[in-house]
Amino acid sequence: MRKIITFITLSFIVLLVKAQDTYTIIVSCDGFRWDLPILYDAPNIDQIGKDGIQSDMQPSYPASTFPNHYAIATGLYPDHHGIVNNSFWDPELQQTFTVGDKVTGKDPRFFLGEPIWLTAQRQGVIAATIYWVGSDVAIQGQYARYWHDYAGNLLSYEERVAKALEYLQLPKKERPHLITLYFDEPDHTEHTYGPNSEETRLAVKKADVAVGLLRAGLEKLPFADKINLIVVADHGMAYVSPEKNQKPSDYLKPEWYNQMIQGIPTSIFTKPEYRDSVYNSLKALPHLTVWKKEEIPAYLHYGSSKRLGDIIAAPDLGWQFQDIPRTGHGAHGYDPTDVDMHAIFRAVGPAFKQGYIARQFQNVDIYPLICHLLGIKPAPCDGQFDRIKHILK
Repeated sequence: MRKIITFITLSFIVLLVKAQDTYTIIVSCDGFRWDLPILYDAPNIDQIGKDGIQSDMQPSYPASTFPNHYAIATGLYPDHHGIVNNSFWDPELQQTFTVGDKVTGKDPRFFLGEPIWLTAQRQGVIAATIYWVGSDVAIQGQYARYWHDYAGNLLSYEERVAKALEYLQLPKKERPHLITLYFDEPDHTEHTYGPNSEETRLAVKKADVAVGLLRAGLEKLPFADKINLIVVADHGMAYVSPEKNQKPSDYLKPEWYNQMIQGIPTSIFTKPEYRDSVYNSLKALPHLTVWKKEEIPAYLHYGSSKRLGDIIAAPDLGWQFQDIPRTGHGAHGYDPTDVDMHAIFRAVGPAFKQGYIARQFQNVDIYPLICHLLGIKPAPCDGQFDRIKHILK
């Protein structure tokens, strides 16, 4: 028995030593669809793919910012980590969570699961986060050692890169071995002008330049050969127009439901006696898929959370189901198997194969991948290391 305990202890020490010797930097370029480097110039992101790994990645449902950034961070599907959409109703808390809200957006009761920065620090690995979703919330009463408030005066892209490099030049005992870094382009621009536009081309360039600055800075560090750099996106983007919209109020009576959170998808908390009325009124509509909660297809991994209504209404790609549709030309949140929702994945560093085009995987697999790179044990999650380990040497 003593030998077994000694072996387990030594194994844990070996993992910690590995974590102390390597660094993992993960960067998200919001809304960077898998094919944007093909449509527009992205030389720095292209070079990472040439030197390391190039792939596209399937987001979780719904393919939106908060659900997917937190899925990447926790390895949990949105149905399990609690952030089931950018806006949703919590019947237990009797509150609507909304992206950017100063109250609900900072309330740790909405954020379930364990994000990677807490998993790392729980096992002795210092972490830093720069604007990643959830990183400015006291999840489990904790933050990363170094973190930034998204509600404050935001750093420019160049300042974010400089801050990440500054952290990596701290004394060894204070230096983070995990950094998560977020850029809001090209998503911000795509929502207004759509994915196929001159404005989006410039937004892609802006994000690519920032990634290039980061990589150049990393290569100058004395331990550059120990840094694994990962570049991802949370989702892709589809072209939409206000004309391709159906208004819920044209088909549903207010007395039929208690709460309705409109979006992609729309979540409807019906009154029990009117559930079939809501379902039947929407089922016949074109360009709209309607599910009773328990009938949502298994491949979406969606439907068990109490934060989802009795009826889920999902518009077809490029369509909206809102009383006030988007006036811009870009939207997401659609079925993650649709190619327009797929996101970029690039990785380079000592752990990764070189010049390797990898088969597609799910974004929840990134969490166990990072845990492997840092030599730490993942918390319970939906991600599977076996689905992504083929990208490693």
